Amino acid sequence: MYAILRQGSHQYRVSPGDVIQVEKLDVESGSQVDLDNVLLIGRGEDVEVGQPVVANAAVRAQVVRNGKSRKVIVFKFKRRKGFKKKYGHRQPFTELRITGILKDGQELPAE
Repeated sequence: MYAILRQGSHQYRVSPGDVIQVEKLDVESGSQVDLDNVLLIGRGEDVEVGQPVVANAAVRAQVVRNGKSRKVIVFKFKRRKGFKKKYGHRQPFTELRITGILKDGQELPAE
């Protein structure tokens, strides 16, 4: 069983037990989160596609940690002009462990 969910500006294909990194959420580590932007649920040959989201569906996840990713270096220059600019940033993220996929308030059985 799997689900495709939209979180922030990204889409993720998740199954129970997966660990994913999403854009930073304002939650503490150890807490539980229900992500309700489920675009598709697949169970073997049976696939349920939302328009645009599946009604009464959610993905339940446990927050593993909040952190920052590796530094991204941005370097700009203009040739023959002597212009150089270097800066970077570390993108904050939240790491989630997927515990289950819910439909109509009940957890779907894993295959």
